[in-house]
Amino acid sequence: MTAEADGEASGTEGKAGRYRIGDAAYTALRPEPGLYLVATPIGNLSDMTVRALQVIAGADRLACEDTRVTAKLLSRYGIERRMLAYHEHNAAEAGPALIADLEAGLSVALVSDAGTPLVSDPGYRLVGEAIERGIAVIPVPGASAALAALLASGLPSDAFFFAGFPPQKQGARRSRLAELARIPGTLIFFEAPHRIAESLADMAAAYGAERPAAVCRELTKAYETTYRGTLASLAADFAAMERVRGEIVVCVAPPPVEVAAASAADADTILTGLLAEMKPAHAAQEAARLTGLSRRDLYQRALALKAER
Repeated sequence: MTAEADGEASGTEGKAGRYRIGDAAYTALRPEPGLYLVATPIGNLSDMTVRALQVIAGADRLACEDTRVTAKLLSRYGIERRMLAYHEHNAAEAGPALIADLEAGLSVALVSDAGTPLVSDPGYRLVGEAIERGIAVIPVPGASAALAALLASGLPSDAFFFAGFPPQKQGARRSRLAELARIPGTLIFFEAPHRIAESLADMAAAYGAERPAAVCRELTKAYETTYRGTLASLAADFAAMERVRGEIVVCVAPPPVEVAAASAADADTILTGLLAEMKPAHAAQEAARLTGLSRRDLYQRALALKAER
């Protein structure tokens, strides 16, 4: 697939195959049949890649999470075409229609509101169905909030784990954080601004107050800010803020190398989170699975913790 400047030979005809970069206008050739996962900017619209523009302008179908959001991107690059909504609320209806188009030999471009499709959105269902049916799935890489935050954090990037959004309820959140405590890499989370202070406090309890971390806010946008420090200091800083706005990514440094087995303090942290959601016996069983410690000992400790509450 290529694109040629107007006035030269072109592939598809009509407005759907045209896009602009600055003052130059181009016509995109129709992509080969398949499902294209197209990354879009996470804030700064100039981060759009040429290949992404070619696919979006030239594909037979353009499926997006929110047509209003994608319309702004299309307007920036002079693309006029029909969009189809595909999101978690209509995936059951829209998905089969897109699969039918793909089986008919059409090219479908899938974009999310911002960043890379399938990262915290329902696109993976469509991809799984396409793969099962032998349909080509082609990634068109570009912006990613998780990777951008990792770069800005200054934390180790040789190994990392993207954990998405932590659970909203504190008990479930603490349990989930505890499950990730021994991953030997930088942890990356998305978080809502109104929950960031609470989440950082829970991370400090789960991973240690002195664990280095970074909070990246409004990446690539006008008010982009990266806060670096320990989990405890960051939790205090955000708790003191009158109001936090914008999209947030949290990066937490890997655990110290010497941390190889669960300590009693770790077990208490895990059990405390689990006890908020389940009975002591079940909490002990789950904690044993996570830590490798004795279920019997953990059960006795769970009973003690429950009595202290």
